[in-house]
Amino acid sequence: MDTFETIYARRAVKEFDANHEMPESDLTKILEAAVQSPTSFNIQHWRFVVIKDPELRAQVRANGNDQAQMTDASVLIAMTADMKAWSKSPERYWKNAPKEIADLLVGWMGPFHEGREWLQRDEAQRSIGMAMQTIMLAAKDLGYDSCPMIGFDIEKVAGLINLPADHAMGPLIAIGKRTKDPLPKGGQLPLSEVVVTDRF
Repeated sequence: MDTFETIYARRAVKEFDANHEMPESDLTKILEAAVQSPTSFNIQHWRFVVIKDPELRAQVRANGNDQAQMTDASVLIAMTADMKAWSKSPERYWKNAPKEIADLLVGWMGPFHEGREWLQRDEAQRSIGMAMQTIMLAAKDLGYDSCPMIGFDIEKVAGLINLPADHAMGPLIAIGKRTKDPLPKGGQLPLSEVVVTDRF
């Protein structure tokens, strides 16, 4: 698909073919695209929890307002991020860069993040959001539909996937083959309402 065609064709789909199995090669291709998403300092702190176990997916659904796509979609991914990735061997994020650039950026990471828990969480969620859009567009390009979801008990689902204490929980993404077309778009706000030049 053309990039703009993919952007406009992506929709949040609720009804999926529960019998469809995504080939592992397609899932790998989607996740390989996801890790091309940008992150601050190239920290790459997203962690993609691919939930495959049917019993676990049923438990997620039970804590997710009984949304059918949680069990019926071919793939369910919990979007999470390691908020402390900046402090975990940060030199590995710049292993292929010239030494002077790597040393500069790795040296900045600590002072930038240290003691700023709000920033660590914000950066985690920003990175999750960019990776989510990459995943949904990659899936659409491969002929799949998707549904981003935040309508679930965050603490309970975090517990179900054993989310580490230093990780942030983001939305879930269901991916698969839709069985029903989505409703028409609710309507996008005009650019005149959402674009500001220079200052509010």
